[in-house]
Amino acid sequence: MKRRGSVLIGSAFVALAALAFAAPRVVAADKIDPATEAKAFRNYFTAKFPKVKLDDFVNGPYSMNADMRKQWVEKEEFPPYEFAVDAGKEMFAKPFKNGKTYADCFPNGGVGIRQNYPHFDAKEGKVVTLELALNRCREANGEAPYSYVKDEMASLTAYMAFTSRGKPFDIRIPDDPRALEAYENGKRYFYTRRGQLNFSCASCHVQSPGERIRAEILAPALGILNAMPIYRSEWNGMGTISRRFVTCNSQTRAVPLEPQSDEYRDLEYFLSYVSNGLPIAGPGARP
Repeated sequence: MKRRGSVLIGSAFVALAALAFAAPRVVAADKIDPATEAKAFRNYFTAKFPKVKLDDFVNGPYSMNADMRKQWVEKEEFPPYEFAVDAGKEMFAKPFKNGKTYADCFPNGGVGIRQNYPHFDAKEGKVVTLELALNRCREANGEAPYSYVKDEMASLTAYMAFTSRGKPFDIRIPDDPRALEAYENGKRYFYTRRGQLNFSCASCHVQSPGERIRAEILAPALGILNAMPIYRSEWNGMGTISRRFVTCNSQTRAVPLEPQSDEYRDLEYFLSYVSNGLPIAGPGARP
């Protein structure tokens, strides 16, 4: 085994962590049971951090470090993401050249729906994320798509998340083998080691939440997407879910995938589903 910072990199712990919720997932020889897996996933984290209230996991490291929580509470009085919410609200309401707006593309005019994304599109046979849906809306109305990792997309999703604050994640996996496959693919990506450092997503966010890697306190995987998009001090700005996935791959010295690739969409599907019931807390702020 070897260490990087305070994070133990070894196969034994991750295997045990995976076993904690992977073992009961099969209720028949060929039957995937995401609901059972999600319950076991939640139980793993609540057992690991018994003093953290379930809904508080959405606050990441601030839920498990008293000093950081105090700083966060103070920061929330003048949140650094506020400018993005305001910009996103203005962008959301501004008509396209054809006179339509984003509200024409979404249920309930796009207000209070963040908790329903990503969802599985039966017609397409793939997962559709909120970021992807926003760009498809733009293209359907004759507008150029935004970058998935830049400020415009971060602002739009910040505003939409803000309108859903407090609403619980409600991600559905329909009775469709393609949806189950997407969920399984997302889970597989989450636990697969890659890059020069031989890290998986789980190495940090299942094995070592609450510990430090360099100057950062690692967040638990449970509820990790509920606070997205986020303002990060290291970015000096906002970041989307796509930006976070790309950055994580880069930090492990793996080759990042294209934003909104099938793998990243399936990963978002898995992480969102296992956090079902936890409230939307985005946009958020992190060091």
